Amino acid sequence: MFTTRPTLQGTFGMVSSTHWLASQSAMAVLEDGGNAYDAAVAAGFVLHVVEPHLNGPAGEVPIILAPADGEVRVLCGQGPAPAGASIEHYRSLGLELVPGTGPLAAAVPGAFDAWMLLLRDHGTKPLAEVLRYAIGYAEDGHAPVERVGEAVETVRELFENTPEWASSAEVYLPGGSSPRPGELFRNPALAATWRRLLAEAAHDDRVTEIENARRVWSAGFIAEALVRQAAVPTLDTSGRRHTGTLTAADLAAYRASYEAPATYDWNGWTLCKAGAWSQGPAFLQQLALLPDELPAYGSADYVHLLIEGCKLAMADREAWYGDTADVPLTELLSAPYNAERRALVGAHASHELRPGSPDGRTPLLASAATTVVDGVYAMGTPVAGAGEPTVAKSGATRGDTCHLDVVDRWGNMVAATPSGGWLQSNPVVPELGFPLGTRLQMAWLEPGLPASLAPGRRPRTTLTPSLALRDGVPVLAFGTPGGDQQDQWQLHFFLAVALRERVRGGLDLQGAVDAPNWHNDSFPSSFFPRGIRPGSVTVESRIGDEVIEALRERGHDVTVGEPWSEGRLCAVARDPRTGILSAAANPRGMQGYAVGR
Repeated sequence: MFTTRPTLQGTFGMVSSTHWLASQSAMAVLEDGGNAYDAAVAAGFVLHVVEPHLNGPAGEVPIILAPADGEVRVLCGQGPAPAGASIEHYRSLGLELVPGTGPLAAAVPGAFDAWMLLLRDHGTKPLAEVLRYAIGYAEDGHAPVERVGEAVETVRELFENTPEWASSAEVYLPGGSSPRPGELFRNPALAATWRRLLAEAAHDDRVTEIENARRVWSAGFIAEALVRQAAVPTLDTSGRRHTGTLTAADLAAYRASYEAPATYDWNGWTLCKAGAWSQGPAFLQQLALLPDELPAYGSADYVHLLIEGCKLAMADREAWYGDTADVPLTELLSAPYNAERRALVGAHASHELRPGSPDGRTPLLASAATTVVDGVYAMGTPVAGAGEPTVAKSGATRGDTCHLDVVDRWGNMVAATPSGGWLQSNPVVPELGFPLGTRLQMAWLEPGLPASLAPGRRPRTTLTPSLALRDGVPVLAFGTPGGDQQDQWQLHFFLAVALRERVRGGLDLQGAVDAPNWHNDSFPSSFFPRGIRPGSVTVESRIGDEVIEALRERGHDVTVGEPWSEGRLCAVARDPRTGILSAAANPRGMQGYAVGR
């Protein structure tokens, strides 16, 4: 089978991420004696520097880890809504949706503390050793990928003509020019932030140093600067200026945390995801909806089946998922419930949002997603910089998030999906070199919903790394950027791994990454302005004219994208029988790379 690259194989260590500099930095940590967790932290901080349009230090990151000698755990780096972020407050400002940009959309930053907790509990390296790669690229410069400059150009007018956004222009439009490929781009303010943090946290004991760094972030100079920035009236996607709700008390109270993964067993595999505060269980539901016998892989019947199953799972996401104690996840993943739901998949495409009734409960949907405008459910008009810029109607992927996977020679495995704190989300904090995030835009300003805005509640995130066990043993870590598309693209990737032939005696990771992919938007977007495209399907043209025509005959509203425009998968694997490690990365966008030996 033709692939763009080989599936890498080795025994020492493997890394895959959405940027080659992050992958190689992680590999350098492995070569220097670090383990998978040291390497992941180093890569995570490099991604803040080299993909600032896709993630930043004040964003968030869910992490799934499988220690060689322990159980699979989820490390939650998704911060909650601040104490002052109530529906009543936002409604009093005349808002129907949380803005897609600005400090009102800022949750308590979670990524930094999650990376520190991972390093403290599972890593081996001192903090300075894992931060030095990010500091070097921020201080000495790196050659930016094209999309950094493209993202800056979309918000140039905002940066240049809006006073409170001038700090962003100073970093991303130095001398009036956006970052250009082939020229060094620097962020000295960010490098200075990490150097000051290291100086204030310094201690001979590794764990004490990390704890000191956590305090500097949550209660020291970084916290003070973030709170000052949140109080600045800032023009956002509402067209008005608002101040945020983030306070020093919110930052001081937050700590990243561990929890058990949500799991589902399928054909000898056990798939592990974050809980229903993420969209991760929608991946598991899609598996649960599959019949015992699948149509031929890649056929129109196969694609139709997966699209329709996805619509049902995502409708349940809208009705039931959120950071609440009463999500009926056991019932949502049960065989009887999914047999009943599976019967709803017919020969033609559904254009309805059809959540189920687990345990006889009545599903609750946001009324904001019930008005149709030009065939699209929507609450507003997209605004530059609003939310994750996932896939345009042309099908061209523009990027939105990052992902990284690492497996080391000892068998430790980790998958992480950093996001938020994008350069276009909030003004750069002048003293720090990075902005606040905007994850609260995923919460509804309507009471009583599982994903309603509430103080202390995590916004239901789209970020959803994956880890798979085979016969109870961790063998595969994977994930992708893509907002609402993440658990669509990941399902297609996983089934391509599980259903297709193997290469060189191992899993065909690269073949599964390269396989033609698709997504649908037949459910409310998680991002401002929360639109829906009922019946829509966007496919890569490589899927073939015969399949495209057959999908249209079944009633799907098919948009044909560029040949390589759907999905940005990364993956690493370990064969427990032989100890052989493998890795693959997405060729789309020409920046994701796997490395290893």
